[in-house]
Amino acid sequence: MIIDVGSHPLDPLTPNEISQTADHVRSAFTGKDAYFRVLTLSEPPKEEMIRFLEDEHHGAQSLSAPARVAMVQVFLGPRDSDHFYQLKVDVSSGKILEERQLKGCHPHVDATDMRKAEQECLKDPEVQAAIKSMHLPEGATINIEPWTYGTDGMNDMSQKITMCYFYMKLISHPDANHYAYPLDLCVEMSGDAKVLKIYYLPFGTGNDISEAAQAYDSKKVHGAEIEYHPDLVKNHRTTTKPYHVSQPEGPSFEVDGNLIQWEKWRFRVGFNYREGLTLHDVRYDGRSLFYRLSLSEMFVPYADPRMPYARKAAFDLGSDGAGVCANDLKLGCDCLGHIKYFDGWHTTTDGTPIKLPNAVCCHEADDGILWKHTNFRTGHAVVTRSRILILQTIITVSNYEYIFAFQFGQDASLNYEVRATGIVSTVPISVGDKVPFGTVVAPGVMAPYHQHLFSLRIDPAVEGYKNSLLVEESHPMPIQDPKVHNPFGIGYTTESQIVQSESGLDLDHSVGRVFKIVNEDVINPVTGSPVGYKLAPSYSQLVLAHPSSYHAKRSEFGEHAVWVTRHSDEELFASGQHTMQSMGGQGIASWIKERREKGQETSVRKEDIVIWHTFGSTHNPRAEDWPVMPVEKMTVGLKPINFFTANPAIDVAVSTQEKNQSVLVDGVSKMNGHCS
Repeated sequence: MIIDVGSHPLDPLTPNEISQTADHVRSAFTGKDAYFRVLTLSEPPKEEMIRFLEDEHHGAQSLSAPARVAMVQVFLGPRDSDHFYQLKVDVSSGKILEERQLKGCHPHVDATDMRKAEQECLKDPEVQAAIKSMHLPEGATINIEPWTYGTDGMNDMSQKITMCYFYMKLISHPDANHYAYPLDLCVEMSGDAKVLKIYYLPFGTGNDISEAAQAYDSKKVHGAEIEYHPDLVKNHRTTTKPYHVSQPEGPSFEVDGNLIQWEKWRFRVGFNYREGLTLHDVRYDGRSLFYRLSLSEMFVPYADPRMPYARKAAFDLGSDGAGVCANDLKLGCDCLGHIKYFDGWHTTTDGTPIKLPNAVCCHEADDGILWKHTNFRTGHAVVTRSRILILQTIITVSNYEYIFAFQFGQDASLNYEVRATGIVSTVPISVGDKVPFGTVVAPGVMAPYHQHLFSLRIDPAVEGYKNSLLVEESHPMPIQDPKVHNPFGIGYTTESQIVQSESGLDLDHSVGRVFKIVNEDVINPVTGSPVGYKLAPSYSQLVLAHPSSYHAKRSEFGEHAVWVTRHSDEELFASGQHTMQSMGGQGIASWIKERREKGQETSVRKEDIVIWHTFGSTHNPRAEDWPVMPVEKMTVGLKPINFFTANPAIDVAVSTQEKNQSVLVDGVSKMNGHCS
């Protein structure tokens, strides 16, 4: 059965549905000014959705689809947390299904508020006097970078606070690198854009905040070496020749609305303001693998212990929104080849739909050799090249860019790759000084150490919705045990254990610890073991902040590399629903603790479970990361393990020069039929 575009229960809200829902809210709360912050799809309860999907895949003639429901976050009246609400609204009828006051919570970043904070900050007479007292070079212009307040226990978090860090530019080009000129000035702003406090930032290792500004040091003035924009960088390589991706018969994937089919894969693309790209109902060759895949959260805690830098701790999804920050991807730049774009939709503060164009790109790429064997007796070689399908989105959060990509393989493997690039956040330092918690990247410019911690949420459906998590380790066999035959001391075996209850688990190189998502009720007829998918983790350092710190309390997922919980429709975000100025006590560890204390069910064996993988980068900046850092790659894999009875890619066509048409450098092309 073909479902009309926009009508599938998992499709994002259409522009008409966004407008319609905004009208419903205004009608339901007449007399109250509605200032919208979120207006997105509230995905149907999983239990309902499973029934729908089963009917859909079995070709049912009549499908009873779950209702289209919107999740709305809105200020009703004054824009403070006392008037901040979350609503569930039936898109068709307008019925308010749920109303929850979010007292003490704050919504994600409001670009309008940030611009207002910047403008009001610059207009303030005391700030103007502070700028004047720094005796900046002639022609300097000020750039302010507002940061969300990372909780440090110094202020009442019931009120929204913004930290404004100051930079300057010495040339008029709009893309001049202001991060090369951090100033020793910072202003704390209230939610209604009033100046609360002015800081003159510390230069040394201590908390030596001054009561007055220092005159700007002319030795900190740089040349073109600190610029990155091609207009300002005069020397460019001329050695790189054009590279074209050609698919003369077109791409191998098919798109029907938000449904993608490629090779033996079938899945649906989702997109929302917070997670950005999401995947749903992922199947291979008709077999169920994953109900939902998404990046649940990312946390960037900075390690500069001085005041007020301890407040630099960004939740780039919960407090900024990956969808809101999505780039408008460009042909020939962000994605190469035959591209299919997916737009996103968000809302303005008055409920008007706003388009996020080209937020996701879909394309194919060559990925080297998939499998090969040469029969040494005959000299005959069979080689098959690997093709992957890539779903990619890129976000810009202030100084950083993150490239997020799901990569589907012909061998039924699925990778999630993160690349970090952009410009390191910078702070001022005296010329010639050093600190132990950062790197000097230019005279007077220090890039503090920090971490990028990601939580990948894996909602499995491996041959069904009752799965288990199996932990497997490889151990050497005893050498002098009379009960074990290992005379040469070279044997090793595996030990496996099913996780019984909700918990956090860690990686262990020493025993090659492996995590397998298995269906114990479906046995592989060849191996006699449960079918499953293996998590190939990205080995990473976990959160370094002390457990007593707000950094650690607010990012509970950073305590362990792997978590397993029972599925809950309400538990999508690893650090909780509301991260803006959060105090901690919400997120994975708190969910598990609360269920245990209440005596609720915590079993995760043969249950509807969710796996969460914490990974990332401990980024101690290098000189080579300046003025723009080359990408740092992190990859998580999901790989079939005894899910099939043989190599699922054995049927991929072998590579031939006739089809691939590679060219020798000397211009002569050989037409070998099977690359032997």
